[in-house]
Amino acid sequence: MRRREFTAGLLLAAATRPSRAQQRATQPRIAIFHPAIPVALLTETGGGSAWRAFFGELRRLGYVEGQNLIVERYSAEGHHERYADLAREIVSRNPDLIVTGTNPVVIAFRAATSAIPVVAFMLDPLKAGLVASLARPGGNLTGITLDAGIEIWGKRLELLREAVPSTAKAAFLGMRDGWEGSFGQALRDIGSQLGISLISMLPNMGTTSEIERVFATMAQQRPDAVLVSGEGDLYAHRQLIVELAEKNRLPTMCPYRDYVEAGGLMAYTVDLAELLRRMANDVHQILKGAKPGDIPIYQPTKFELLINLKTAKTLGLILPAALLTRADEMVD
Repeated sequence: MRRREFTAGLLLAAATRPSRAQQRATQPRIAIFHPAIPVALLTETGGGSAWRAFFGELRRLGYVEGQNLIVERYSAEGHHERYADLAREIVSRNPDLIVTGTNPVVIAFRAATSAIPVVAFMLDPLKAGLVASLARPGGNLTGITLDAGIEIWGKRLELLREAVPSTAKAAFLGMRDGWEGSFGQALRDIGSQLGISLISMLPNMGTTSEIERVFATMAQQRPDAVLVSGEGDLYAHRQLIVELAEKNRLPTMCPYRDYVEAGGLMAYTVDLAELLRRMANDVHQILKGAKPGDIPIYQPTKFELLINLKTAKTLGLILPAALLTRADEMVD
């Protein structure tokens, strides 16, 4: 694949660039690769609260891009077929460290390098066979897991049913890798226990056109609500997802705060910004000499319920008082 086909952003430390050996002596160089978010948004001022928190924490730890840190940015913009080529491209540039996420992307980097440290956000990396253990992942990989087990998804379904008691059929909006296998079956079993039939709505790619296609199909299936998965491909299009859900008058249970702030109905969620700050700390430890395989992978244990009251009103929902009382925060 030609380089021009890649979406890549590179911020240089100065107009006249010293040799790589001189750079490494003075400024660490990290590569950031996201499966879907455009490179222009992977900054301290864009990309949602999570990436703002990541760069803010790096700054707090003493790393300021353009002063003592070089950042190279890459995105597949939702095209999964580009993962392997982009991983090889990034590895060929030999950065000091790679920051990335989602299991398929991590697999691509594992195939490309066993030497360059990788800090990643993942879904159940132990079950996926990406690490030896959460406490001591081993190899060149560490980071965070966004997954707290199937129980969290059961709780999301319960809360969705409580908010919309008439829910008999819900659409699961997620990437295929997250639905097929044991997870999808376990989620269907939980739905069955709650009297909710789950139908899968799976984009083939994390692109705008694919998400629009899936919602067009969803309109024909006529579900009562939507359960949104937590993949980065979808997070990059959260604004579009909540707009299409509202257009089709579909209540949404979302995986992160940013969806609710964008107009999603509700979320039962981890603090994604706090998790990305932990990733920034992993970066700091590795740049100071720690081995990534010795840094524990962090798994969240705290969750919060967020409800968008404006969206509830738009959808004509009267939410139960007991549910509103349990909410950690209500967005208006």
